[in-house]
Amino acid sequence: MKSKLILVEGLPGSGKSTTARLIHDILIENGVNAELYMEGNLDHPADYEGVAYFTVEEFESLLARSGGLGNTFQDRVLVKNGRYLLPYMKIKTELGDKFSEDLLAEICQKDIYELPLELNIQVIAESWAGFARKAETENKVYVFECCFIQNPVTVGMVKYGAPVEVSIKYVKKLGDAVKYLDPLLVYVKQEDIEISFRKAVGERPEDWLKGFIHYYTSQGYGAEKGLSGLDGTIEVLKARQQLEYKILEQLTMPVSILDNTKFNLESHRESLRKVIMGENAIEGNMQ
Repeated sequence: MKSKLILVEGLPGSGKSTTARLIHDILIENGVNAELYMEGNLDHPADYEGVAYFTVEEFESLLARSGGLGNTFQDRVLVKNGRYLLPYMKIKTELGDKFSEDLLAEICQKDIYELPLELNIQVIAESWAGFARKAETENKVYVFECCFIQNPVTVGMVKYGAPVEVSIKYVKKLGDAVKYLDPLLVYVKQEDIEISFRKAVGERPEDWLKGFIHYYTSQGYGAEKGLSGLDGTIEVLKARQQLEYKILEQLTMPVSILDNTKFNLESHRESLRKVIMGENAIEGNMQ
């Protein structure tokens, strides 16, 4: 197939994870060398998950306060364009209790997705560009779940309450970075956001919901609108989807919108097969 990158997007509860896995399965079944990266993958080749950002002075200060972990941090830090990027969650996963919770909390505050928006955009866009240069030389198709639109919109609109144009520009910047990979975007939608999200809530841990509600209503768009609780979170999600539709309209890559309201696995798989293997056009092709 022509595309070297397939992007899967949609709101929480829409079926993104299932969709990404199905796409990967379809590719493998058709003899395509494919690699799948789900949300939260600490080894993501384009996005940053669980990575902290430091200037050289900040990193040296961290080393001085880290005791026996200092050598580990120094060995594992990535230096790019004078920036010190520490994959702290991978280190925490590996070391467990040897990595204190107090130190973890301190480093979390320097997470790349806690950076001021302008700097976050710069760091993330550079990473996507670096990934694209590498992927262009490979005989492989990458499948990414929900980091292309979701992360820019979440940090831009949800976290910082940034103007619509800022989030649109952010995503288009990432699109420009990977354009030579001939990317394809599959957007999974639900007819009723409230029903699908409440369904997802019932399937996930209570701590996940508490964290999600806090993130969506205590800052940025939610705080500006005075929203709270589960109902307020759903209102933010509705606004987020409106923004995501605007983004889809402005992308230059092929976009296919799939209605997954019925959660019919076989029907959804067949629709995906037609899209991925280049057969019939389907609902919502916005190319």
